[in-house]
Amino acid sequence: MIYVNDKPMEWFKGMTISNVMDSIEDNYPYAAVHIDDKVVTLPKFDKFIVKDRSEIYLIPLIAGG
Repeated sequence: MIYVNDKPMEWFKGMTISNVMDSIEDNYPYAAVHIDDKVVTLPKFDKFIVKDRSEIYLIPLIAGG
């Protein structure tokens, strides 16, 4: 079990952040996530392995001027 924005989600061995993003019901284009004590950016979503009991927080894109 992992937690995405404090909501429980099933975990499986070899799960990547891309798998997490594909499973959530949110089509927002997140550029980064905070997972446990790390920030992982979009280019690494396919390679970063999520551990069981991880806590993941989605970081939205913010534009300013």
